[in-house]
Amino acid sequence: MMTTVGGTVVGTVAFAELPTPVGRFVLAVTEEGLVASGWDSRPRLKDLVEVDDPGRTAGAVAELTDYFAGRLRAFETPIDWRFVSPTPRQVLQALHRVPFGTVVTYGELARRAHSSVPARGIGSIMGANPLPIVVPCHRVVAGNGLGGFSGGEGVETKRWLLTHEGYLQPTLLDL
Repeated sequence: MMTTVGGTVVGTVAFAELPTPVGRFVLAVTEEGLVASGWDSRPRLKDLVEVDDPGRTAGAVAELTDYFAGRLRAFETPIDWRFVSPTPRQVLQALHRVPFGTVVTYGELARRAHSSVPARGIGSIMGANPLPIVVPCHRVVAGNGLGGFSGGEGVETKRWLLTHEGYLQPTLLDL
């Protein structure tokens, strides 16, 4: 539903929160699709009016619930890319196609995105990813190890997600 504010037509956003094994996760869904997700706090989304619409968020909540329960390997929730500028969008859209249980290096992701962004720049794009888990920045690793992760509890969250997806083997601490 579009809303008029001061004569300007703006979109709306509905929020949902759900507990996960890696912390409380927040979803923001517009008329177009999932526009933001992340840990703990609701993002401030310019020009979007908050609405109470559990029906709008239900699909994304169900998919994330199924993902964490081990029943979902590919997200089908539509993505609203409106707040992502062209170069990061190109990289994140290539990342969105990286399959469950696999990883790519920062350099490999740049190649898949047909981007001239260097590996360090790809890392910055991953750190600013507005849609973690659904656009799986946890699947991007350094050539010499896991690399960083800015979501949840940092690299421990990344390790948990990659173990959940079967890429990493559980450690004794996970058993």
